[in-house]
Amino acid sequence: MKLGFVSDSLGGMSFNDMMDHAQRLGVSGVEVNTCGWSTAPHFDLGTMLGNAAAQKAFQAEFDRRGLEIIALNANGNPLHPTDPAQGEGLKNTIRVAGEMGIKTVITMSGLPAGSANDLMPNWVVSSWPPETQEILRYQWEEKLIPFWTEIVALANECGVEKIALELHGNQCVYNVPSLFKLREAVGPVIGANLDPSHLMWMGADPLVAAEVLGKAVYHVHAKDTFLNAPKQATTSLLENGSLMDIPSRSWSYITLGFGHGEEWWRQFCYRLKMGGYDGWLSIEHEDVLLNSLEGLEKSVTLLKNVMPSAPADYKPQDI
Repeated sequence: MKLGFVSDSLGGMSFNDMMDHAQRLGVSGVEVNTCGWSTAPHFDLGTMLGNAAAQKAFQAEFDRRGLEIIALNANGNPLHPTDPAQGEGLKNTIRVAGEMGIKTVITMSGLPAGSANDLMPNWVVSSWPPETQEILRYQWEEKLIPFWTEIVALANECGVEKIALELHGNQCVYNVPSLFKLREAVGPVIGANLDPSHLMWMGADPLVAAEVLGKAVYHVHAKDTFLNAPKQATTSLLENGSLMDIPSRSWSYITLGFGHGEEWWRQFCYRLKMGGYDGWLSIEHEDVLLNSLEGLEKSVTLLKNVMPSAPADYKPQDI
């Protein structure tokens, strides 16, 4: 496995400062945010699209530091009913990735409205009342599958081999079955960005998910979640309080090791290997209590202690 981080983890820094810290920390690459829910402070998508000179200059900053561009990240809601720019951002990210020879794009599946007459995204998390089933039918059959059929065709045209969908709340694809459902409908260009932090707060088990997804894991975000049991006892894990008010929440994103210890992350890496994954672990720092650089440093240290990096070479002796 190889270690890197998401560029927005140091989103308050300039591009050069962010890259210098990546080199200092001894990671192998950086995953670059391009649009969507990110202001993309380190990548101007409009400038980069079709601009070979800008792309070459951007790549050169990685090369001179011995770093790789892990992937381009277009996280957002590409199926937002009133904000088509998010979908166009994803398409342009795929186009730029193709022009730069980047084979993986990270994004979300998207969440449409609940009907043709609705203007707000609608995430169904219950099978009752019965209108939820009509919402799901509309979202999947009329919006999600047609959109992703088009996106897969664009990826093939551009030479992008993998689109890794983050299993994230408030998206149509948020767990293992929904990932497999879309993958079956549109093909194996679609795989999972397995971010364990989201599965933790939704009550799933990322260790089991890593094995079940197997070869469908195309990317991994390393992010931890603090589960606040006293709050959870009365509010459940369905939490809509401010992300900035950690003491009042039943769960919060947190620096690696502060929610789940080193032993858990060691098991996670091993379960990924058991499922056949030997790619990137890309740290996504979103802890609002710790300094971003300090949190990233602690996360890098933890993963360096637990992740396998050399190829396996054991075999029984001939006796």
